[in-house]
Amino acid sequence: MSDQPKPLVVVPTYNEAENIEALLDAVHAHLPEGHVLVVDDGSPDGTGALADARAATDGRVHVLHRTEKAGLGRAYLAGFAWGLARDYTHIFEMDADFSHEPAMLPVLLARAQTADLVLGSRWAPGGGTVNWPLHRQLISKGGSLYARTILGVGIRDLTGGFKCFNRRVLAGIDLDAVQTVGYGFQIEL
Repeated sequence: MSDQPKPLVVVPTYNEAENIEALLDAVHAHLPEGHVLVVDDGSPDGTGALADARAATDGRVHVLHRTEKAGLGRAYLAGFAWGLARDYTHIFEMDADFSHEPAMLPVLLARAQTADLVLGSRWAPGGGTVNWPLHRQLISKGGSLYARTILGVGIRDLTGGFKCFNRRVLAGIDLDAVQTVGYGFQIEL
């Protein structure tokens, strides 16, 4: 196996036709060696078809079509399994709506060379949220505080979805045993 990282960015989508092409461009502008797996939950707005068109002309883009909206957690689990089966060395979680900054992908990947998991925290210095109303920020911070207290861990942003996993971490998790399908998936995993 090469010492060069082989990164995969998993992007769950549902009705992201307005964003998907620009997101793919941005990911590849900042992480040219990265592959992207679009996991589309049957978007009625044509997101899947747009991703398919890009995949037909760019070997770094792949699309996994699911027939129904089955939840964020299930989309990521399907993407993780897909990436592990194809020997990617690092697997990212990333939203399609640009709430995660593509320019940070190489930073997360560089840090993941010596870590099992790198979190792109919204609440750490340099992190943040774009266009989030106060109530959404409070819900996110409150959820993380609650989970941190219950689990006894010092991670400030347990509910965030911008992450880079070293493959050995995901390979060591029984993905079939993960039960949560929605946003709580981030905490359970």
